Amino acid sequence: MEDTDQHTIAVNGASTLPTAPACIVVIHGEGFGQRVDIGAEPVIVGRSTDATLRLVSPSVSRRHCEIWREGDFYRIRDLGSTNATYIGGRAVQEATLTDGDQITIGESVLKFVSHTNVEAVYHAHVSRLMFRDRLTGLLGRQDFVAAAETRIVAALAAKSALSLVLIDIDGMAALQSEQGDEASASALTQVVGLLESRLEDGDIAARIGECQLAFLLGRDLAAAQDFVSALRRSMFEGRTTRDEPSAPPVSLLAGVAQLEAGIKSLGELMKQIRLTATAT
Repeated sequence: MEDTDQHTIAVNGASTLPTAPACIVVIHGEGFGQRVDIGAEPVIVGRSTDATLRLVSPSVSRRHCEIWREGDFYRIRDLGSTNATYIGGRAVQEATLTDGDQITIGESVLKFVSHTNVEAVYHAHVSRLMFRDRLTGLLGRQDFVAAAETRIVAALAAKSALSLVLIDIDGMAALQSEQGDEASASALTQVVGLLESRLEDGDIAARIGECQLAFLLGRDLAAAQDFVSALRRSMFEGRTTRDEPSAPPVSLLAGVAQLEAGIKSLGELMKQIRLTATAT
């Protein structure tokens, strides 16, 4: 006779719990869903464009507060904000954060999740899903920045070649106006498809704006420039065939910079780029 009883199998459980960096997650208000890891550098929260966690709200000061790690503890300091920084409803100038603390900044509420909390792993996973672009499948801006900073440190240590390519797809607005959202979305995915076919193991690709793409390539400046040239050739050749065009009717503005001695961050590398208005 077939045994149809359900059985429970005893296991000892995971020997070690998964870990992830401590983070702050916006759980209410402006910036809902955003998450920022707290690493070696202080996290600046504010309305300024150079804030680590930017909350675009008139109730938030340009540089509202900062959060940083101090040994095994995490600290928060108000930076002279207009509307103060609150933890659990109490205004603070400086304080030590406890896992699960809710931080109120303007009309937004942030939750502090310690690196010792397995929930940090969950938030890291959700963040990766949230910030991967749904249309192209590429990384979003936040994950690109994090991945690029790590790659830059590794390349400097290994003294290996690394180049940044920024691409602005020109003509998308006109295409959308004339032919609609479906046509512009199709054009974007076609461009991404042509680019992805030229990526190598270890390269990082992202959509960092509506019509902006970024690529961190493990190759020198000349090879990175060839990467862009090859894309332009393939787009031109696709539009000159007799068959239905295999490349969208858009052009590219591209800038390339190589990691050199003295450049230690993605921001510094980006400053080396000057977009060139060479049409496809």
